[in-house]
Formats: sequence, structure tokens, C-alpha cells
Amino acid sequence: MRADAQRNRARVLEAAETVLARDGLSASMRAVAELAGVGVGTIYRQFPTKEALYQAILVDRLHRLAARADELAAAPDAGTAFFDFFTQVVEDATTKKVFADALAGSGLDPKAGAPDLRGRIRTILVNAQTQGTIRPDAQLPEVLGLLSAACLAAQHNNWDEPLRTRTLSILFDGLRSTP
Repeated sequence: MRADAQRNRARVLEAAETVLARDGLSASMRAVAELAGVGVGTIYRQFPTKEALYQAILVDRLHRLAARADELAAAPDAGTAFFDFFTQVVEDATTKKVFADALAGSGLDPKAGAPDLRGRIRTILVNAQTQGTIRPDAQLPEVLGLLSAACLAAQHNNWDEPLRTRTLSILFDGLRSTP
């Protein structure tokens, strides 16, 4: 892909993410094009349908999340890294649901081309356990279950920041290793 096409694609994805988060499923390609500073034809050349654009946004978000997980896996304070990642996933859950809902019934696989996050989460978890921050009996299936439950609760109940902070604080206390 040419450099200008790559820049346009990045601007379109960023604009589409903003417009979809703001307008929901009624978001128009024209609004995306205006915010990205491109013509609607530029969008349709790369994304033939709204669903294809939504899928690209979701995959792009997952790649950014994977990159963040890789960065946190190398952090010196593994406990803080674990809690930061968990918090970020829950914060992103509501917006991610908008994209997943937009793809529901489209026939497109929302995870096609997406990175695997399980291994990255396992690494962050094991690092935090090795440093003694997270209790040793908290295995990946339990952590993924708690993460999924927190994400679903945040989505369903439209958690604001103070509620999310309080709720995750309680959940994190249960995950902490006791001296």
C-alpha cells in the first residue's frame, strides 16, 4: 500500500472509530469521510461496506491492545502492569461492543485478522504472580472469566469512571496475593 493510502486508511479508521462511538450504528460514511478529510469514495475503495469498516476498526483496536499488552509484559512493576491492562480492557469494553454489535449478522468474522490476546494476558498474569502481586491460584481461566464479567457489567450498566474504579478496586483486592 502506498504511503498516502496508508495515511488515509489510518485517518479513516480513527475518524470512523470516533463517529461510530458518537453516533452508534446510525453513523454515516459521509460523517466519517468529513472527519477524516477524505472523500467517501476513498473509504469505499478500502472498505466496500460499513461492516468491513467496522471489522477493520475492531481488528485495529485489538492490535493496539496487543501492542499495549506486549509493552506491559516488559514493565518492571508487573502487578501495576496487570491491573493497568485489566482496567484498559474494561474501559474499552463498551466501545468495542458497539463494533461487535455492528458486525452481528453481517457474516463477517469480527476476529478475523485479530491478534491472540490470551497468550499475552497469560504472560502479564504470570509476571505479576512471579513478583508476588497476584495470588498464585488465580489461573488464566479464572482471570479471563473475571475480565469478561467485568466487561459485560460495564457494557450492560454503562459504568461511569467512578463506578468502574470502585468496582475494579474491589475485584483487584480479591486477586491480590496476601502476605
